[in-house]
Amino acid sequence: MFWSKKTDRLTKAERIDLGEAPSVAVLLRPSTRARRLSLRVSKLDGRVTLTVPQGASRTEAVRFAKDRADWIRKHLADTVPELRPMIGDNIPFLGQPHQIVTAPVRAGRVEDGQILLPQGDRTQTCARLEVLLKAEARNRLSRASARYARQVNRDFGRLTLRDTRSRWGSCSSEGNLMYSWRLVMAPEGVLNYVAAHEVAHLVHMNHSAAFWAQVGDIYPGYQTPRKWLRDHGSLLHQYRFRD
Repeated sequence: MFWSKKTDRLTKAERIDLGEAPSVAVLLRPSTRARRLSLRVSKLDGRVTLTVPQGASRTEAVRFAKDRADWIRKHLADTVPELRPMIGDNIPFLGQPHQIVTAPVRAGRVEDGQILLPQGDRTQTCARLEVLLKAEARNRLSRASARYARQVNRDFGRLTLRDTRSRWGSCSSEGNLMYSWRLVMAPEGVLNYVAAHEVAHLVHMNHSAAFWAQVGDIYPGYQTPRKWLRDHGSLLHQYRFRD
């Protein structure tokens, strides 16, 4: 039991079904930060989440979700299909399509608009491709971060790569930087913008006007790559490299 019948207050996350065909599961997730009911349908995997203010009425939350069942199903129809790259397929690298081909190489590399990989089965191809993309992402994000850090006269700590869905990068209070390695598939300007964004947090740990002014100082015209991420970023997550 995840809620109190007596108070009808949602206290823990709970999964419900909207009850009509086709079946749709909705995760009710209480949040101390939320001020209102907020519904989200992930374009990546079709996950439906209703964020509920802590202590809000479960009955109201369920009614809210059911009233929007048609809206949910419409957005589920737009879910981005998963793609598992294989030899012969194209995959974006720095925003440009690169064909995956086998070659007499010991490790993957990018060359002349192609991604060269050793011969192997499908599982090996995906694993080698992920290793290559992560290595390229680390090199490029490390260089970009160092470049922008010099501009703001600050040092950063550890740089880590993750496969995050909710954010493209972050900067901790200790000055450690984290990035999604999938940025290497985006246009180079987008990768550089995210690096500039996180380095600017070394100066301003917020999203104030001063912060955005700092981003603009070290990366003029950041609005264009920022919009690209909002409009197309979800497409970078459609590629699956592991079963």
